Amino acid sequence: MYEPDVTIIIPTYNIVEEGYADDFTLMLRLLDKQTYPNVEHLVMDNASTDETPILLKDYKNKGYINFLSAPDNGKYDAINNALYKARGKYVGILSCDDFFHDITAIADIVNLMETENADFCCYPTYYIQEDFSVFQYVPSLLNVFQVNPCPHQGVFYRKETLMNLGNFDAKFKILADYDMMIRMIMNKCSAVYYDNTCVTCHEPLSIKRTVQLEAEARHIYYKNYKSLYNMTDEVLDRLVTLSEIPKPLLDRFATYFPEDNELFYQRYQEMYDMRAEGMRLQRQEDRMNRWQR
Repeated sequence: MYEPDVTIIIPTYNIVEEGYADDFTLMLRLLDKQTYPNVEHLVMDNASTDETPILLKDYKNKGYINFLSAPDNGKYDAINNALYKARGKYVGILSCDDFFHDITAIADIVNLMETENADFCCYPTYYIQEDFSVFQYVPSLLNVFQVNPCPHQGVFYRKETLMNLGNFDAKFKILADYDMMIRMIMNKCSAVYYDNTCVTCHEPLSIKRTVQLEAEARHIYYKNYKSLYNMTDEVLDRLVTLSEIPKPLLDRFATYFPEDNELFYQRYQEMYDMRAEGMRLQRQEDRMNRWQR
C-alpha cells in the first residue's frame, strides 16, 4: 500500500533560554511514537543565540529530526522556507510546546486525505490557555469569513496546494494561517474533517497583541474580499469588531458552501450575535468601572 511522506514543520527560536526544552523533547518523543512510518520532523531554527542549536544537533544525531538554522522574518517565513525543503506530500505545523497525544492520528489523517483526495484536513485540538484552563477548539469552516476556524496546529495541508497558492503570506506575523484558510476556501480547495481531538496546543503569547491582531485581520479581509465588495473603513470596522458582513457579500460567501447554505447563514448569525453580545457586555463593564472611580 502506498504511504506518502509526511513532514511536520516546527519553527524554533531560543527555546532553551525561554524554558521550552522539556516541552520540545516531549513533542519529539510523542511524534516518534506515531504509528505512521514515513514522518519527517523538520525544524526551522531562526539562528538561535542560546543553546538551542546544541540541543537540535543532538536530536539530529540521534535520528529524531532534520533541521536548518538561518535568520528568518518570522514564523511563517520560516514555514515557507521549510516547504521547499520538506519531502512530505502532506505537511503539519507544530509550535515547540505542542504535541500529538494520539499515536494513530497521522496515519488516520493521511488515510482520510488520500481516500478523499483532499487539499487539507481539519480536526479539533485541545487548547491550553494562560491560566491552564483547557477548551476544545472545534473547527468551524462555515465561519471562515468571520473568524479563524481553527489554529494551524489543527490542520494538515497538501504541500502542493500551499505552494500553488503562493505559500503563507509572511507579512502577517500572527494570522498568516487564517489568510491561507480564507484563500483555500475561496479557491475551492477540497476539505475533509477528521473527528478526533488528537493535538494539544498552547495559547500563543501573540494572542495578547490585540492591536496587531485586529490590524492583520483588517488587512486580510480587505485583501481577500475587495474584489467581491466595496470594503470601506466602516465595513472593515464592523467585520473586525462584530463579525458583521453586509448582506450582498454574505450571499456571495454562501456560494462557497452550496451543500450547506442554510447552515451557513445560521452559523453566521450565531457568530454575529455572540460577538455583539460580548461587545455589549464589555461596554457595560467599562461603564461600571468608570462609575466606581
